[in-house]
Amino acid sequence: MNRFRTALSVTALAFTVGLAGCASAGTAGTGTSITGTTSAGSSNSSTTSGTAQAAVSLDTLAADTHYDADDLTWDAASEVAVTLADGASSVASGTPPDAVKVDGDTVTISAAGTYRLSGSLSDGKVVVAAGEEDVVRIILDGADVTSSTGSPFVVQSANEAIVYLEDGTSNSLSDASTYADTAEDAPNAALYSKADLTVAGTGSLSVKGNFNDGISSKDGLVLAAGNVTVDATDDGIVGKDYAVLLDGAYQVTAGDDGFKSDNDEDEGRGWILINGGTLNVSAADDGVKAFNTLTIAAGATTVAKSEEGLEAQHIVVSGGTANVTANDDGVNASGGSSASASGGGMGGGMGGGGETVGDYTVDVTGGSLTINAQGDGLDSNGNASISGGTVVVNGPTNSGNGALDVNGELTVTGGTVAAGGSVGMVVTPGTSSTQSGVQVTLGSPVPAGTVVQIADSSGTVVGAFVTTKATASLVFSSAAITDGAEYTVYTGGTATVSAGLGEGSLDGADQVGTVTAGEYTAAQGPGGGGGGFGPRS
Repeated sequence: MNRFRTALSVTALAFTVGLAGCASAGTAGTGTSITGTTSAGSSNSSTTSGTAQAAVSLDTLAADTHYDADDLTWDAASEVAVTLADGASSVASGTPPDAVKVDGDTVTISAAGTYRLSGSLSDGKVVVAAGEEDVVRIILDGADVTSSTGSPFVVQSANEAIVYLEDGTSNSLSDASTYADTAEDAPNAALYSKADLTVAGTGSLSVKGNFNDGISSKDGLVLAAGNVTVDATDDGIVGKDYAVLLDGAYQVTAGDDGFKSDNDEDEGRGWILINGGTLNVSAADDGVKAFNTLTIAAGATTVAKSEEGLEAQHIVVSGGTANVTANDDGVNASGGSSASASGGGMGGGMGGGGETVGDYTVDVTGGSLTINAQGDGLDSNGNASISGGTVVVNGPTNSGNGALDVNGELTVTGGTVAAGGSVGMVVTPGTSSTQSGVQVTLGSPVPAGTVVQIADSSGTVVGAFVTTKATASLVFSSAAITDGAEYTVYTGGTATVSAGLGEGSLDGADQVGTVTAGEYTAAQGPGGGGGGFGPRS
């Protein structure tokens, strides 16, 4: 398979908006719906109240993942009922003996089919050990499983395992804090699968990964729906080959990375797509991390805590909203495989200060991206481009980092960009940009909560930015800026903003100087790509 970035993020994401009149799972307001057949000739549908649509069609997803909406439909008459109970688990009469086996408090499913699990095991596990061509669908219908020796839910073998959360039910999986089997290829997560894994349904699931990971697939992972909470000692949710969020509400707390795809061996693997739903991450290390490409196409992504918020070799934001808070870099295009070349000039947005320009990219074509970072705000070890959407960066207060840090060139051809931060490493739009902007260097940092406004010669405010921390510089670009025109910069006044950017009023504002659109100065400090052409008195 070709790299997912080539197949979807560059071309298809730009043209498949609205093509998802689909049977993807429906919660969390993405405007999609799921239909699961629960009895012969009837269906049970749940439709969200939101208006946004997934940006990548399910036909496209089906070509690049294991996901098939047909897998989420079934005949209720074919279901096998399994009741979980300490020392007394049972299977519905008439079930073929080779389909489900109960051995003490271990329930093993060995054949394709649909299995409805209810009840609880205080110290047991559910194991799927089916054939390599089998699709196993497990409905969690008020099921709670805890293990004191290892993982409570293990998919050892199957073509695909589907964990379906029955509407209106609460379910839980909790593993041991120490595992009896710690071999390299042994399970290491509360919900662990060696096969492709899909989570669907509109019920809820609590996953506690006390040993290592919360949810982990050693193949592909698709989160089609569900109200899922994951609390993990190590990584929260991992899909090795790929990890896709289609819909649902996922809350992740992780002692290492939050949402991750980490296949660094197979060409075209190790990617993440957020195509709808809601993802909230609080992570001790990276919030959302892919080895190859990380694409946010729809939905709402929040990284509330992280060292680095979004990290991948290639990062694409084409739709949806992303709000990122990081102790270090907010958005970081790095890692992965690098086909580097020397590059990086001084001035005019050609960043790097002579640093290597690698095969790393950040591309924003739509949506809303808001960053609050103590390190670099938007950082690419290669190039970066903004052609649509809104990018707001609340960058660092120290001069060793920059709100924008691009080793190659930052190309701005559309959208709106407001990047505030320190003055030490300022990067501005490069010479390939077709949309102009202004660079403001304040005489001294203004405190958090300060309104910084840019007005044209007629006194019309073309940009209003409210700082979230001490800010000494601002780079602003939008379609309202005319190249070569002079603009007046003010602090104070009032503003109505979303994510710190919006409309302002100059009543009560103080004029601090003027700037000329398109005039950027040389780099300030190592790695900078444009210095301060500040307000002139």
